[in-house]
Amino acid sequence: MTVTLITCSGLSNVGRLTTAVAQHVLMRRSGRVQWVRAQAGPAAIADAADGADLVVALDGCEDCCGSRKATEAGVEPSVQIRATELGIVKDGRAEVKYHEIETIMRAVLDTTEGR
Repeated sequence: MTVTLITCSGLSNVGRLTTAVAQHVLMRRSGRVQWVRAQAGPAAIADAADGADLVVALDGCEDCCGSRKATEAGVEPSVQIRATELGIVKDGRAEVKYHEIETIMRAVLDTTEGR
């Protein structure tokens, strides 16, 4: 199964967290996951999602930048995971913590492993 992971990759701690999670997922699922940042634009998002068995939008907060940009690119995510819904507090000055990466990464892997 191939998975496309679309991240918001914003500037706040939860945005940076989505980037860190994507990097860790790529290492653990090498060759089965493709990652694209929402800022890459509609064409890049559509290209990355083309032919994927599963499209996961990884959003940091309620702004849902990854999901929104995917929809604007004509891509409907199969799954949306939002860091703030998993207990991570958005704070523009906070650093990303390893246990936060583990929490969000586990949500992504649980979603992709069961399909």
